Amino acid sequence: MTGRLDGKVAAITGAASGIGLECARILLENGATVVLIDRAGDRLEALREKLGADAHPLVVDLLDGAALSGIGPRIEEIAGPLDIFHANAGAYIGGEVAEGDPDAWDRMLNLNVNAAFRSVHAVLPRMIERGTGDILFTSSVAGVVPVKWEPIYTASKFAVQAFLHATRQQVSKYGIRMGAVLPGPVVTALIDDWPAAKKEEALANGSLMEPREVAECVLFMLTRPRGVVVRDLVILPNSVEL
Repeated sequence: MTGRLDGKVAAITGAASGIGLECARILLENGATVVLIDRAGDRLEALREKLGADAHPLVVDLLDGAALSGIGPRIEEIAGPLDIFHANAGAYIGGEVAEGDPDAWDRMLNLNVNAAFRSVHAVLPRMIERGTGDILFTSSVAGVVPVKWEPIYTASKFAVQAFLHATRQQVSKYGIRMGAVLPGPVVTALIDDWPAAKKEEALANGSLMEPREVAECVLFMLTRPRGVVVRDLVILPNSVEL
């Protein structure tokens, strides 16, 4: 079905690959204009040619606080008033805490937590003024079930869930919906850091999902009646026991 998001303007962080790219594709297929936010400028330009005239690149380093705080006006200049914002960008670190690298943790936490929160802060005031909007996060099942082989990543997603649930209660009175899609393991660059044996086992037993499956859930969330919010949507491969 097409046209379900006709006239809507969406912006997605981490849109150059993985879940972000598939979400951009499915929103475009359903009539939205999509601003693809990423630091990979060359990749975004190539995608604009493939995705069509309704896909607009916006090159931003999400770890540059000042640049990220300025995305609201830039999105409007490119595509018009924003209806949908998807804080999708993220990084992954697993492994034993005692053997970890706190400097690497800091970078991941800055992206998964601080940048996600700052990006929402950047677009929220105009949504409040307009009295409508959707804000989504790509969270993780690790945000509701502690995963022992990824404690720092798990902590970052628990933070996302806490921010989402508290902020949603603040902004629902303005007609703004907030929710998160919480996937289990997905075939993206985030699992490149998995141990090779773990990845091979997951691929063999069907416990990895494709990004398109997550994008279809995002579309479902965005196309509910305005009086309904899908606050958390957990999506898992059927073989995963969590």
